[in-house]
This record gives sequence, structure tokens and C-alpha cells, in this order.
Amino acid sequence: MEEKKFYVLPQLTFNYGDLTPYISEEQLRIHHSIHHKAYVNGANIILQKLDEARKKDAELDMKSTLKALSWNIGGHLLHSLFWRNLTPPSIGGGKPGGTLGDVLEREFGSFERFKKEFTQAAVSVEGSGWAALSFCRQTGRPIIMQIEKHNTNVYPMFRILMILDVFEHAYYIDYKNKRGKFVEAFWNIVNWEEVNKRLEKILK
Repeated sequence: MEEKKFYVLPQLTFNYGDLTPYISEEQLRIHHSIHHKAYVNGANIILQKLDEARKKDAELDMKSTLKALSWNIGGHLLHSLFWRNLTPPSIGGGKPGGTLGDVLEREFGSFERFKKEFTQAAVSVEGSGWAALSFCRQTGRPIIMQIEKHNTNVYPMFRILMILDVFEHAYYIDYKNKRGKFVEAFWNIVNWEEVNKRLEKILK
């Protein structure tokens, strides 16, 4: 029988200190190696629990088990996307060009309007969660998605182009409780090339 696979913490495409001054080395290291790793471990523990229960034909509380699994898998997958749409400030930031720039211009009227709406979505997430730029294949429109926790208010089947973590664990060392300052800093380290690649892959 083929060995079952489990989730793995992804390696970053940059070093922990490469996003300074917008995200410090300490903040990024703790976020990636402790917080993200906790979701990976949490998901794997639940998968192992399910495997053992199936082997023994044992009963499980499926409601609580699947709720916890959704939380941990969501945390892992969203963080994995998040790291990929970040890049050192010498490379990132500014305005997107290419297909992405055209799509945002058509939908929002201007990049500035998109940036304003996305920022407001990120700042106003209730509790902890995420702001995401997603894409609807049925309408061909980019749509902002405000995700609570890791798994609430998600638009089913929408592909995420860009995502911003606004859990306090993403910024508490650098910005304390000032979420707005962190969101403002985020625009300096967006990897627009990666976001554009995601969009072009969807459109193919």
C-alpha cells in the first residue's frame, strides 16, 4: 500500500531578514517557523488521528474533528500563498503591470481604487483573518475576499491571487496593535510578478 502523505512547512523564497524594514527578521522567523508550523503540525495530527480511527473502526466526533481540520489546513494553505506573494522591497511594491494591471484597471477603475478597497478590507476584518484578491472564473472578475479565521466567508472555488495575513501574529512584534500600519507596509513588499503569474495561469 502506498504510504500516505502529510503536510510540510514550505521553505521561504527569501531569507528571514530580507523583508526589513517592513517585516523584521524576528517577526518573520516567529511567524513562519512557529505560527505556520503549528498549523502544519495540527493538520497532520488530525490526519493521523483519522487514520488510526479508520484502522480500528473507532468512532470519532466528526463535527469537532473536521472543524479543527478545516482550521489547520486553511491556516497552512493561506500562509503558503502569503509567503509566495511577498518579496524583498528592492524587488516588490509599486504598481502591477501586465495582465494583472489591466484586469485591476478594468474592474476598479484604477490601481489606487483597488488599493484603497483592499486596504479597507484588511483593516476591517473582524477578529483575526485575511484579506484576499480572488478571481471568479464565471464572471472573469477579480473580487476582494475578506476571510475570517482561516475558513469563514471563503468564496467556494475562487482562486486566490494575492493574500494578506492580518492575524495579530503577523505583525504584533513590529507594529503592536496597529494593524493599519502593517497593512500600509505590506504594499512595499508585494510580489506583483507572482500575483500576475497566478492570474495568467488561471486565464490560460
